[in-house]
Amino acid sequence: MPSLFASYLRVYEPLTAFDRDRQVFWRRYAKEGRDLGPVEGPVRQRTAVLEALGAGWTRLPDLPDEAYVLEWENALLICPWNLRLRVAEAALNARDGVPAVLADAFVPPVLAGQAKAVVEDWRSGAKVLEQGVPRVHEQIATWGVPLRWFAFVDLDEREIALTGRRRMLRYRTEISKARRRAHRAVSVLRKALGDAPITEAVEEGTRWLEEFHPRSVVELDYGGLVNLLPEDTLTSDDSPGLVAAGLSALSRGDAESASEAYEKLTARWRAVALLERSN
Repeated sequence: MPSLFASYLRVYEPLTAFDRDRQVFWRRYAKEGRDLGPVEGPVRQRTAVLEALGAGWTRLPDLPDEAYVLEWENALLICPWNLRLRVAEAALNARDGVPAVLADAFVPPVLAGQAKAVVEDWRSGAKVLEQGVPRVHEQIATWGVPLRWFAFVDLDEREIALTGRRRMLRYRTEISKARRRAHRAVSVLRKALGDAPITEAVEEGTRWLEEFHPRSVVELDYGGLVNLLPEDTLTSDDSPGLVAAGLSALSRGDAESASEAYEKLTARWRAVALLERSN
């Protein structure tokens, strides 16, 4: 199965963020080397979801616990895949835009109700904080990178490898830094633009970051997008820098410079999105 043309925003949490049973499980999982890297992982996730969706649609299946594992400053960090949520989302998406008769035949109402309950529980910040419902550790975007994600990382945090069989471009940072940048971005956007869609989008991302352990690590991974873009484009990509420049201009009241940075950024990623039509 080919690599997915998607990008990923992940949070890796230390073992202390999980309950005792989960800590034992994830420590053994990492020790046995059962984890896959971010290159192979998306393919395994997609395969697991497709196989689950073909299992008769009588109920949401019980899927194995999988995760990405990261060693960061002598600590073991875990980014669970949350496959049950992925299957629930796929079940609901399968009903979108389909006549009711066909939707009920393919995804029965009982199953759809189960899927909706799973998605609502996983996405409810209140339940996450009050009842300990597992957090969604990975966000996925196809055919591009959401511009708000760049507000959480810094250009100096880029890691890039374009030689050999596996290409990679990602940013990794401590979640404390990502949160500070996120809150600053919200403050600047709210003051300059008010309740604009971009303000609300960054606020939503900021609330998501607040759900995790303070010693977590945030990763913005270009994933399969690196296979779409030429080497010189990846090497010269400065998207986080453009976002930072735009926010800085807005904070100074320099609307012209902010618009210039935004237009350059949107044009760059619009060109990537248009590749979907030619695929």
